[in-house]
Amino acid sequence: MLAGASPPAESADLQLKEAIRSGDHTAVRSLIENGADVNAPEADGATVLHWAVRWDDPESVDLLLGAGADADAANAYGVTPLSLACINRSAPLVARLLAAGADPNAATTMGETALMTCARTGNADAVAALLGHGASNVNAREASRGQTALMWAVAQGHPDVVRILIDHGADVHARTETRSLLVSVGGRGDERARELPLGGFTSLLFAARHGQVESARLLLDAGANVNETGPDGASTLVTASFSGHGDLAAFLLERGADPNAAGAGYAALHTAVLRADATLVRTLIENGADPDIRLTGGSRVPRATHWWILPASLAGATPFLLAAKYVDVEIMRILAEHGADPHLPLRDGTTPLMMAAGADWSNGEIDRHYRRVPPEVAEALHSDERPNLEATRFALSLGADVNARNDAGDTALHSAVFKAWSGVIDLLVEHGGDMQAMNERERTPLSMMCYEGDTLVRCAG
Repeated sequence: MLAGASPPAESADLQLKEAIRSGDHTAVRSLIENGADVNAPEADGATVLHWAVRWDDPESVDLLLGAGADADAANAYGVTPLSLACINRSAPLVARLLAAGADPNAATTMGETALMTCARTGNADAVAALLGHGASNVNAREASRGQTALMWAVAQGHPDVVRILIDHGADVHARTETRSLLVSVGGRGDERARELPLGGFTSLLFAARHGQVESARLLLDAGANVNETGPDGASTLVTASFSGHGDLAAFLLERGADPNAAGAGYAALHTAVLRADATLVRTLIENGADPDIRLTGGSRVPRATHWWILPASLAGATPFLLAAKYVDVEIMRILAEHGADPHLPLRDGTTPLMMAAGADWSNGEIDRHYRRVPPEVAEALHSDERPNLEATRFALSLGADVNARNDAGDTALHSAVFKAWSGVIDLLVEHGGDMQAMNERERTPLSMMCYEGDTLVRCAG
């Protein structure tokens, strides 16, 4: 190459990108002045303006725009510099690009508008700038799930953006698309496979799932229905409780949520017990929740899960029975003090006392909530009878029938022996438990006992 000759255009374009990456604005200016193509696309359609915005470099952006860079250049996915500015939560760059003529309504190939992106990342000034420059369809939906900017702002916890969008006409009643997923269930009392309804969420249901109290307040003030339900029948209150957001659940009760809504087969009180939220249990009862409301259907989730679940095998369960199963004596006590019947069984006759004594808990790698746990954790849980001993003692103090049988003929002692919990066994026997009670398989608690030396152990199988 001759001394003083200009480098090839391709080389200059690469040098321009490298200068922007390194923040060398002198080099950026020099390369532009020497003819570097500011609109040369890469293989995926991205330009150096995309990179300057991606690296959040206002000075390079100004230099490129001043040299004629296309503010609406889109890569192969339809992503524009404006979209990237929104991803970076950069209100100054959003303003620069809009001033340079960027289309505020441009969308990616999946239909995600800059307004959606800015709403998701949560810069209120950027959202306001887009709306002020003509972002016209505040209720546009992206293609994959039918989500709107308002839904994203709610789910990501940006109430200031929620307020702006509502003020500009965002539809608080819009729902995402509803679809079905075929899942394996296979638990006792349910089919092996089931269609799981997904989607169909409103912004308020997103607020319930993600615990967004202030956004929920704004949505309700704008006319959202406090008792909205998803396609599975779960109400906003149930969704908030199931998701572990007791503060939001309490707020929804203040705004008139039905404490006994159970369209999904379970009520907020069941899920509050599941999540061990004693404060919410008390709040629900004080706001009219039926302490004896029964579970009529389980949550639709796959087997072998780490999720919180209420399986269909617990059909007929009251909140008290669930608390006994989860050995949550504090909640058992709260429910009993508020009039719950401590003796109501499952549909198959399994009583709270049986649950406290270990019924419906196999010796596999699961915890008391049916969640998969590592083998060493499972062994520690199954070996520690102290929580169950306390729950059993409390159930007996309320007058539980120690020799009650379920449909399989099992008593509380059958369960305690199966778990090899000597303390629970002794306590039940002290209260009149019959070691000779025979179940439908012609097995008595006494015949089920296995020993290693003088130590009671869990029997194989």
